Amino acid sequence: MDSLGTPVIARLAGAHKRYGAVTALDGVDLELRRGEVLAVLGSNGAGKSTALGLLTGRLTPDAGEVSLFGADPRAASARRRIGVMLQEARLPETLCVRELVHLFASYYPDPRGVDETLSLAGLGELGQRRYAALSGGQQRRVQFALAICGAPELVFVDEPTTGLDVEARRGFWQVIRALQTAGTSIVLTTHYLEEADALAERVVLIERGRVLAEDTPAGLKARARGARLRCVTQLSAAELAALPEVQSVDHEGSSVSIRCSDSDALVRRLLHLDPALSGIEIRPLNLEDAFLALTGDAA
Repeated sequence: MDSLGTPVIARLAGAHKRYGAVTALDGVDLELRRGEVLAVLGSNGAGKSTALGLLTGRLTPDAGEVSLFGADPRAASARRRIGVMLQEARLPETLCVRELVHLFASYYPDPRGVDETLSLAGLGELGQRRYAALSGGQQRRVQFALAICGAPELVFVDEPTTGLDVEARRGFWQVIRALQTAGTSIVLTTHYLEEADALAERVVLIERGRVLAEDTPAGLKARARGARLRCVTQLSAAELAALPEVQSVDHEGSSVSIRCSDSDALVRRLLHLDPALSGIEIRPLNLEDAFLALTGDAA
């Protein structure tokens, strides 16, 4: 149980993992609560996939503790209660989609029906198609279908929407929400920060093998502080970057987008420096802004 009395079903406690001279995880603490969607974010090589590898029993820690449903993640009794979608998967290419789902469902004690699984994964019309004949995005849907076919209590999805178009990605979001509503717990890693913002109740930000921050998406955005200001200005990018309130500058067509610590003070300064300033638009930071701010501070 956590401090609020919610059951904790997966946990890393002081987890360390090294690959030769490279430290992938350096004393990571992480908890997943029953019924929540937890997003694990971080840049490439931050340690996200290693954390999932420990929780799913594919890796063992060099030090620290790992538990899954109160047991060793390698125990069959714990593993049959989870579904896993990895970044890469090697599947029998000669089998058709329906055969793959039927095969993987047979590993579970009380699986979903094949037709229900295909429908949830958006594969209803592809059941008879051979896996090798599918596009990359369709293969990702099959891999997701195999992760949920056993009706697991907990699903791990590692970069699930890589290769999917915008429409398919939004459809995946709907399925994740439906699974959570039905009581499934979900651990998600993603490079699409709007995905974490849309789906996760809690975010763990890992950088260089350590937990940098843990909060709700709204809480992380509040921690970063500041705003995003868009405007049309005659000032150069170098001149803007030199201003004390400016954290980053991006060009967006004829305008610039500025992440800043104090939008009111920056607008006053810009009006003084550039009387022709126009098109001023101010909005709160999104999760991507917060991610960049927090990881930039850590660096």
